[in-house]
Amino acid sequence: MIAALRQIFRAREPLPPMIPAGQRVYALGDIHGRADLFAKLIDAVEEDDARRNRADRAAETTVVLLGDLIDRGPDSAVVLAMAREWQRRRPVRILMGNHEEMLLQSLDDTETLKTWLRYGGRETMLSFGVDPQAYHAATYEEVQAMMARHIPPDVIDFLASFESQLLIGDYRFVHAGIRPGVPADEQKRSDLLWIREPFLSHGGDLGAIVVHGHTISEEAEFHPHRIGIDTGAFISGVLSALGLEADRRWLIETNEAPDGIACMQHHIG
Repeated sequence: MIAALRQIFRAREPLPPMIPAGQRVYALGDIHGRADLFAKLIDAVEEDDARRNRADRAAETTVVLLGDLIDRGPDSAVVLAMAREWQRRRPVRILMGNHEEMLLQSLDDTETLKTWLRYGGRETMLSFGVDPQAYHAATYEEVQAMMARHIPPDVIDFLASFESQLLIGDYRFVHAGIRPGVPADEQKRSDLLWIREPFLSHGGDLGAIVVHGHTISEEAEFHPHRIGIDTGAFISGVLSALGLEADRRWLIETNEAPDGIACMQHHIG
């Protein structure tokens, strides 16, 4: 009788979130112009993927960049070039972050430009070869002209191609989060790119496990209905990637060490 009851209760336990059979996903947190960390994390993901293909069954692998590739750090132009090159070699889906949105809007909106420059846009401008002295002497309209001269049209088109959200199995990938209680196809773009509350403190079902960046934490955060992997690369020197396959999760991180950049891997289920 007891054994039968245990079977009934086990049957009622919720199934773990899953990635579809035969697929593997790596989601990378906010890079923010840290080309050094991004290069190491690309190598670490490629090595991890190859090792798993050898040890287990080969999988169809998708990489998801969660947005905010640019701003704050020193090498935004290089990061974008690296992302485009990686995309040529394997499936890489890139989500729009609020910093990419600000850059695009700054091309013809001086009010957005003022905000963007305060929150890392200056570093992005300089990474595209803008002269620092000329930049500091320029009016906002002149800065917009510099953007047009120094950021190539194909880079602007690349940024504009970034996606708003992505669903793979039981996981929804977005930059910032989602508005609780709103269906996925009715989410506002502003929430997907900017939201913090009430998303971060929401303890209920979100329709899928939401994997996001945008909000910095000292280490990756794992909650019942969301996983945050923005570990503040531009200030902490830690860039994180979440690996997902079937019902398994693991974390790969690159971080600054006294002798360079070290890679660490944590299995979390």
